Amino acid sequence: MALADLVMPKMGESIMEATILRWHKKAGDFVQQDETILDIATDKVDSEVPSTVSGIIKEILYNVNDVVPVGAVLAKIEVADTAGSEPQKPETGTMQVTANGIYKPLEPALSEEPITVPYTPAAVSSAATGGNNRFYSPLVLNIANSEGISMAELENIPGTGAEGRVSKKDILQYLADKKSGKIAAPTTAAPMPVKTIVQENVQPNTNTTATTQVEIAPQQNVEIIEMDRMRKLIAKHMVDSKHISPHVTSFTEADVTNMVLWRNKIKNNFEKVEGTKITFTPMFIECIVKVLKRFPIINSSVDGDKIIIKNYFNIGMATALPNGNLIVPVIKNAENLSLVSLTKTVNNLAENARHNKLKPDDTQGGTFTLTNVGTFGSLMGTPIISQPQVAIMAVGTIKKRPVVIETEKGDYIGIRHMMYLSMSYDHRIIDGSIGASFLHEVAKEFEAWDVHRELKLVVQEHYID
Repeated sequence: MALADLVMPKMGESIMEATILRWHKKAGDFVQQDETILDIATDKVDSEVPSTVSGIIKEILYNVNDVVPVGAVLAKIEVADTAGSEPQKPETGTMQVTANGIYKPLEPALSEEPITVPYTPAAVSSAATGGNNRFYSPLVLNIANSEGISMAELENIPGTGAEGRVSKKDILQYLADKKSGKIAAPTTAAPMPVKTIVQENVQPNTNTTATTQVEIAPQQNVEIIEMDRMRKLIAKHMVDSKHISPHVTSFTEADVTNMVLWRNKIKNNFEKVEGTKITFTPMFIECIVKVLKRFPIINSSVDGDKIIIKNYFNIGMATALPNGNLIVPVIKNAENLSLVSLTKTVNNLAENARHNKLKPDDTQGGTFTLTNVGTFGSLMGTPIISQPQVAIMAVGTIKKRPVVIETEKGDYIGIRHMMYLSMSYDHRIIDGSIGASFLHEVAKEFEAWDVHRELKLVVQEHYID
């Protein structure tokens, strides 16, 4: 017999640790190769860790919610010395639980030298837990959201899955019973009053400040919601970014009429041939990359007193998830992609993000970020930089407006498709003149879009610009 070490995998160049979300197996269980042993989470995406060998789990070294560095041994698995031989399963009473809940064998550790088997984890759906730490799969959460089931109501649904989890069958049965009248509509219970301690500064005549504590019981028409894990991480990243980078935001507007007219002209045929829709996002990204090449300082990061200029262009695109959280998948080496390839990459990443199928590497290595606040009807926004990048651009909604059009024969007023652009940048290395100039050049690139541009259909039904 030999022991194989199951180690925490490397999941991206900037990820040095991950949090254990859930163990699917315990010490003494037999596992097959590639069978999921545990779920882990980084600050970007959740993944599941499969077994690299078939054997018996002899020891689990970390508990749920432990933060484990990359390369650390998570568990030890006993494997057979020869192929085809089954490892002996432990006899009753051969395992013990230590004070901190870690499973360990009663027998001395095997003398054979442990072997380490590297692996790459497969991405899985981001899980969610309710206020009572109950596990819910993204499928169950999506059904609950579409049917208007609150988290409080969801927590009261009996689960038949592993460890009492609510399965798809459970929630569908609950909905059927609810519609048939077998289950009464839930009544919203008033939340328990929570005493909040606030401090009041009282200024006495002695000009010294005395601090007193006052207990306040909030009214009963409030609801207190615990942040989920991703929202906590987003909050931390936003605060950290504001602390690291002194933000400055510049604004401009662009006449994107040519973009709108060109897209309207080719979108039906594009979808028919390529099997996917062309949106404005890949068009924006293509223009942004052109301008980034002329302003390399925007495509950089800061390391102490050093500025690191990136000679590749990995464009992050902020994407809203069904639960309201935000994630930023990255289009790698966008400078090497045609408009068709950009479109397919953007659509695939967005689809994977909405269905929680992103891999850890899909959110790593961005050098510049684009966020489309216009998707939600906003005219403009002041986005927060995604560290360690030094700039992020926001595009607003496209609206028809009467504008003054200047020509050689005189000025006139016309109806145009207008859009506001904004960019937040790190004032440590990007001054207002550079930031504003870059933004202005992006707007000019948008406006210069060739309305007569053709995408020719060639062999294997692929467009090539």
